[in-house]
Amino acid sequence: MRPDATLEPPTPDDAVDGASLSGLVFDNVWSRFPADFFTRVAPTPRRGTRLLDVSPLAARRLGLDAETLDAKTLTGVMSGERLLPGMDPLAQKYTGHQFGTYNPALGDGRGLLLGEAVTPQGPVDLHLKGAGQTPYSRFGDGQAVLRSSLREYLAGEAMAGLRIPTTLALAVAVNDERVMRERVEPGATLLRLAESHVRFGHFEWLYQQQRVEDLERLMHHVIDRHRPDLAQTEAPLEALYQDVVTRTAELIARWQAYGFVHAVMNTDNMSILGLTLDYGPYAFMDRFDSRLTPNHTDTTGRYAFDQQPGVALWNLTVLGQSLTPLIGVERLREILDTYEPTLQAAYAILMRARLGLESEQEDDGELIDDWLTLMERASADFHRSFRALSETDIQGGLSLEAEIPDAALGDWLARYRERLSRESRGEAERLAAMRRVNPVYVLRTHLAQQVIEAAEDGDAGPLRTFRELLSSPFERRDGMDAWAEAPAASAPPVCLSCSS
Repeated sequence: MRPDATLEPPTPDDAVDGASLSGLVFDNVWSRFPADFFTRVAPTPRRGTRLLDVSPLAARRLGLDAETLDAKTLTGVMSGERLLPGMDPLAQKYTGHQFGTYNPALGDGRGLLLGEAVTPQGPVDLHLKGAGQTPYSRFGDGQAVLRSSLREYLAGEAMAGLRIPTTLALAVAVNDERVMRERVEPGATLLRLAESHVRFGHFEWLYQQQRVEDLERLMHHVIDRHRPDLAQTEAPLEALYQDVVTRTAELIARWQAYGFVHAVMNTDNMSILGLTLDYGPYAFMDRFDSRLTPNHTDTTGRYAFDQQPGVALWNLTVLGQSLTPLIGVERLREILDTYEPTLQAAYAILMRARLGLESEQEDDGELIDDWLTLMERASADFHRSFRALSETDIQGGLSLEAEIPDAALGDWLARYRERLSRESRGEAERLAAMRRVNPVYVLRTHLAQQVIEAAEDGDAGPLRTFRELLSSPFERRDGMDAWAEAPAASAPPVCLSCSS
């Protein structure tokens, strides 16, 4: 894995002393692209907008302090009634393959890129979801509901806490709108942050339109603004595609290692920077099921957990095809061939760390695979099983029967003990390292639902508590055991809609 994609926690960005939301500086590069790359649209004001929570992590990404953020100004932005100086709201145009079928009629249908902020850590898009209808809404109402907004807000915090590349949200707000989905729900807005919102689908659109000059322009935009080191390489465009392949492979490795199912891996939901983008009917694994498909519209299981590595490769192939006017087919194939070994290597690093294996040895892959087979056969809880390994002295006897009631567990533990005997570090050091990568607190669907129901009843306290735990998920907190609970054994498998 790349040096910046290790398991060690990132150093948090320091807030800028005295910085204010209104003092953000914007350099809106996207608004200087050809006119049909976007449509300028003013946000639709939302009645009775009330802030529910502000993310300290996302605020720091902007060089701000969540504790001193001007709530009135932020509420004005979240309501669609106010723009910060320098903002220039627009809806981006793109296309993409949805469940394997090309759809030319895509774009920002309920969100607006308000502006591109300049920060000491690099550019940050401010994107308001639930901002109203755009020319790309198709038959949508341009609204966001509280349920899906809270799920996306928490997902960004959870993924960042697990060191998985992701978009974040600065804040989430509820309003007095009543929005029809499966039922009538409270309206909401979400202010999403991302280094860039450029998607695979942007390149597909230009390729399908046979706009080679604009395709090249977009690639150089990504290089110049987000990957400037690639400009110094012998073939910058090839280097960019390699960068996308590598980062996507490492992203998928992290999803697989932490039991995350995106559930809508359409090409328009794939980030050119390798970020987790567009949270819908996602789920973190509870009882381990390699075929988990939490999206009830995915009747074929195209985006099931065990299909994600292959789907990402398919999406990268589609992206590669879009780049054929600029990069030779054989070179694209060579780059694409690095995907699987990169993913496998990254996944092995992550899984060895989760099992407390510091060195790399030949039989590790079989040990890891058999551990997962045990969990699946016993319908064991994915996260609790890993955490149990992190909290018991293996030499003093390990009791995992409560988590994995399988007769083969003893044989696996004997092999695990033998493998650990070949490690150089001591037991205490190993367990401490394992607890740094095996979370106590996970964004489980039933816990998110509790937060949603409380917020719909006017109580944002559980939201703030869960957000704080998810942003630092590895340290057990006193009095917080309820937030580490798995769902009841009788609970049905997670199954959500695309509006979730």
